[in-house]
Amino acid sequence: MAIFRLPPIAEIDGSASGWGFFLCAQKDLRPTKNGGSYLSLMLQDATGEIAAKVFDGAESLNTQFNKGDFVKVQARGNVFKQQVELVLENIRRVNAKDAADGFREEDCIPSSPRPIAEMWQELLNRIAGVKRPELRALLERVIAAHGDRLRIWPAAMTVHHAYRGGLLEHLLKIMEVGTLIADAYHVDRDMIIAGAVLHDLGKTEELTYEGATGYSVAGNLVGHIAIGLGMLRDAIRQDPSFPDDLRLALEHIVLSHHGARENGSPVLPLTLEAFIFATVDDLDAKMFQFRKHIADDDGEGAFTQFSKRLDRVLFKPPSS
Repeated sequence: MAIFRLPPIAEIDGSASGWGFFLCAQKDLRPTKNGGSYLSLMLQDATGEIAAKVFDGAESLNTQFNKGDFVKVQARGNVFKQQVELVLENIRRVNAKDAADGFREEDCIPSSPRPIAEMWQELLNRIAGVKRPELRALLERVIAAHGDRLRIWPAAMTVHHAYRGGLLEHLLKIMEVGTLIADAYHVDRDMIIAGAVLHDLGKTEELTYEGATGYSVAGNLVGHIAIGLGMLRDAIRQDPSFPDDLRLALEHIVLSHHGARENGSPVLPLTLEAFIFATVDDLDAKMFQFRKHIADDDGEGAFTQFSKRLDRVLFKPPSS
């Protein structure tokens, strides 16, 4: 009997059956009620993620791969508590021979819809347009030192832009919208560009990212705002003549960009630039969440299911 390839995750339903390639984003060996164990997994491909379980031979298969590995699975679809999942019959780490069956890493990693090379060039162009030379030089030092991660890092674990290139996509949208608002209110647009580059710089050390995203030890113990402040100060120290008032203004944007103490900011935005920046940062994250919640809702009604994160249901525009 022929064994078929599974469809992309976004198309998997309870009747799916076959083999496929995925990224193992989460992996836990858990106890069962009868004293045995099962594997609880989260698998990803470029279209999304899906929960998966291994019941038979869980302890043996647990040794065949790690979190963050690309894996080949044999599985069937299942619906559990109204959610589609995969029940795995077999799973192993991808090997060199799998390329002949069509394995490609890029098919297994959720990525920004925009090409990374295109976004990176836009970032370079934005920085090149910064008028204040010491500020432009600072940003050039930062991307020279941290560009390898800034190019590909996700912006978050789950909340928004949680995929390859998500952080770069997020900061470019902040630049685009924030500079428009800064121009409208006659506020220093260069500070918005700088804030976009610097505000989440700490996430490149807060988050680990090898296809799958996790939190580093420093990320859990310190958090990206404090980490980012240290990274900013390290970059500024390389220019002994860097103006102290500009340093304080940049530090304030980094420390206040969550907009409120209850959201994790040590201080409230107290400058025009910091206020605009925090507003636009929140706007871009919320717009992403709105659109994703609508896109993910498969109900037939005019409104989505209730979103705990957004504290509301959302209207679904009729399909054109």
